[in-house]
Amino acid sequence: MPIIGPGPDDPEYDNWDPSWRHQDTPFRRWLLEKLTEAGWSFAAETATSSAPANRYHGLTDIDAGNLASLIGCSPDEVRAAHKADLADWRQEQQLRDHPDLAVLDVDLDRLWRRS
Repeated sequence: MPIIGPGPDDPEYDNWDPSWRHQDTPFRRWLLEKLTEAGWSFAAETATSSAPANRYHGLTDIDAGNLASLIGCSPDEVRAAHKADLADWRQEQQLRDHPDLAVLDVDLDRLWRRS
């Protein structure tokens, strides 16, 4: 019988993944930076609870507005960071679907850094 309460066994957390607590994503880094700059005392915890779950469940207008209020920016800036994160994730998925592209990606990064 599942334990009901905050955690992965709570029915509210369908599709919850414990790795989300530690998964480093561009949106999480952006959010942590902005919350820290805004002096939010629970910056790390808020970033952990808001990202990377946004990749899997999306970012509602309410969530974007709430994060924008905490950070002191516009909801459009939050959505832009979210969309950039999704683009990064899409590229990551393509590399996982085609591991041979990972070698090409590393080589292109090396060439880009040389120029």
